[in-house]
Amino acid sequence: MTDVRLELHGHLTPPLSKARLQAAADYCVRAAQRWSRTATPWREVTIHLVHDALSAEVNAAILGHEGPTDVITQRYEPFPGEPEGLIGELYVNLDEAARASERLGTTTFEEETVLYIAHGCDHLTDADDATPAERAAMRRRDLRWMRAALRATP
Repeated sequence: MTDVRLELHGHLTPPLSKARLQAAADYCVRAAQRWSRTATPWREVTIHLVHDALSAEVNAAILGHEGPTDVITQRYEPFPGEPEGLIGELYVNLDEAARASERLGTTTFEEETVLYIAHGCDHLTDADDATPAERAAMRRRDLRWMRAALRATP
């Protein structure tokens, strides 16, 4: 079983519950592991809940893009001598989740946050959203995982 760590950088905005997000994140990681097309086992996934400033900083440092974004996904291979397995890191932007849920009106802040976690987990499987068909397939999976995660979470 993959160890999923949920770290908070900054301020967790109500009505989000860290315990509920942890349970939903655990669900999304397990769903992504089951769906993954790679045989590599998953060792650890760390999810950083961040705000715009840190999202923009990480986006520039990792991807060379300017400004904040919804979720940034990083995959790491173990160092020689370490146990085999994927190590993943997600940077989930709570400010963007709040704006998107308000702007779209189709998801709540909690749903949008879990959707970003699901999307990041989907990228950890090596799924890509570079083409319209890939984006559509990922969106269907992400929404399915988000809804199931929230239904399964107390």
